[in-house]
Formats: sequence, structure tokens, C-alpha cells
Amino acid sequence: MQKLKKARLVLEDGTVYEGTSFGYEKSVSGEVVFYTAMTGYPESLTDPSYKGQILVPTYPMIGNYGVPVDDERDGISKFFESDRIHCKALVISDYSSRYSHWNSQKSLGDWLKEQQIPGLFGIDTRALTRKLRDNGAMVGKILFDDEDVPFYDPNKDNIVAEVSTKKIMEYGNGKYKVMLVDCGVKNNILRCLLKRDVTVKRVPWNYDFTREKYDGLFLSNGPGDPAMCVETIEHIRKALKGNIPIMGICLGNQLMARAAGASTYKLKYGHRSHNQPVMKPGGTRCYITSQNHGFAIDEKTLPADWEPFFVNVNDGTNEGIRHKKKPFFSAQFHPEASSGPVDTEFLFDDFIASMKQLKMES
Repeated sequence: MQKLKKARLVLEDGTVYEGTSFGYEKSVSGEVVFYTAMTGYPESLTDPSYKGQILVPTYPMIGNYGVPVDDERDGISKFFESDRIHCKALVISDYSSRYSHWNSQKSLGDWLKEQQIPGLFGIDTRALTRKLRDNGAMVGKILFDDEDVPFYDPNKDNIVAEVSTKKIMEYGNGKYKVMLVDCGVKNNILRCLLKRDVTVKRVPWNYDFTREKYDGLFLSNGPGDPAMCVETIEHIRKALKGNIPIMGICLGNQLMARAAGASTYKLKYGHRSHNQPVMKPGGTRCYITSQNHGFAIDEKTLPADWEPFFVNVNDGTNEGIRHKKKPFFSAQFHPEASSGPVDTEFLFDDFIASMKQLKMES
């Protein structure tokens, strides 16, 4: 029987949790965050928005359905949200080394080792989550043996530049041309666009798209502090002077707000789950959404020609904005989900409809 190695999770306030390794054995540091989704760890681990973070699922058993086959369709992975794991490490309560699923090809532990990502189990994630909830997201590090590393806060770096595509890529051959600014885009955003008869041109986060022709501009999700994306914000600011439809998701929501003149701030512990309820202001219908973000828009700083589009029912924070006259809107949550509920996938239809309307008018 393989001997299991012990390791420690050390938080910035000195709190120590001891666990057992089931992944790659190296010391790492990052922002420790929790998420409450019960399923979808292959999607979450490959979500670029988790770049630089040590991920703590609150659901106790992880790994019981293994890791899916890495098949592709139209040049995009069918089951993962990017081409690799982006979080710094995974910290769980109970690891299921035995897995069972029709589409699984390997264990979670083997996958973490292949991707050189540490994983710890045997941690009291209930106690850890309560600490993070009460004190806010904290910087922490996972230590093996005597291999120490300094504490690292990913929000102080431009980690969007690390996860964004380095080259221009095109997908599909549809009726509408969408310029997608990749700040760490999830694959399911591409899937949701492509099944709606569009051609997607995917460009790096700092690419100057303002002199090109397109039918719609899409601002993707991504990790870290939106204030770091100075070049992206400046390009969006120029686009806001026109009338071409713009849609943003997650970080894209925050970037659009900053380009419009609003400010953003860091949430105490963020929203990372599949069950975040949102509503349109003045509406009566509640949508259940998938979310993964640590920053939010300060609604009080929105210019007069912008308005809140959605609000979080739990804490009243902003969940989206829209322009009062122009076809610009964004959502803080993930209408493409993957994983999570698809209550709000209709927002992609709204984006397509705005491009169609502009073509009819021109």
C-alpha cells in the first residue's frame, strides 16, 4: 500500500491545518477561497477564474466520479473549461480514490499529479470555511516537509495576462461576427456562442480591437482584480462611444463598469457557488445562477446613463449592469454555467437579438 504523505495548510494569520496529500507534492501559495457547489469539480478546476487560488469545496466527498475523457468538438474541449487546471491547489475533506462514471478515464488524484497541482484531504473544511466566511478570503500556503514558500496574493498581479490566449483564434462560420476579448474565457462561453450561428474571433486581453469590424463585442470572465486590466478598460471605453452591441460576463461585467466610469471593490469572501439567487430590480422572478468572483461593482458610482441589471438576493450586491439607451449589458454571474444551473442562458439570445436588430437598422 502506498504511503500517504502529510502536509500543512498555513493561513496568513498563522492558523495551521494538517492534511494528507493525494495530488502533486510541492509547496505552493495563493488566495484561499471556498465554493459551495456539490458537483462539477472538473469544470471548476479548469476555470481560469480560479488562477492563483487554493480552492476549498464545502461538499465533503470529492473525486467519486473521476475525471472525464478529454474529447474535443470544433477545437474546444467537450468536458473541460480550458486546457489545464488553473487553481494553485485543492483542499478537501474526504477524497474518493475509487471512482465510477461512464465517461471517467482517471482518478482526480492522478489528474492533479499530471498537472502538478497539490491536493490535500482530511482537512476540516467546515471549520476552514467558517474561518474564511468570518474573516474573509485569506492568503495561505501548502507546505511539504521543510520546503517553505512566501505568501502570495494573486490579486496584486495581472493574472489575466497569464490565462489569456497569446494568439488570435477563430471559431465557427456563422452569420454574426463576435469579437471575444479573452480575459480567461471559459469554453462553455464559446460553446454557447457557436450554437447561435456566430463566428467568434478570440483575441488576447490587451488586443486593440477598436479599428476592426464586428457585429458584437464579448467581454469574458477571468481572474483577479479588474483594475489590473488597464489596456482592456481603455479599449472598452472607446467601444462604448459607438453603438455595436456589447455583452460581458463576470470580470467582463466589472471591466465594462470601470470603462463606463464606475468603480469596483473586493468582496469579503466572494461568491463561488451554483445557487446564487439574483433578480432584476423591480422584478418578481428569481434566477438561480453559477458564480465565481471576488470583486463587485459599486452601484453608487454608476454614471447616470447606466443602471443595475441584476441584484444578488442574498447580500444586495450588484450582479449586472446595462446602458439605458445603447445595446450594452453584462452579468456578474455565469449564464453559460458549466457547471451549474442554466436559468439565465437566455442572455446569449438577447445578445444575438441585439446584433440582429442593429443589422436590420443599418
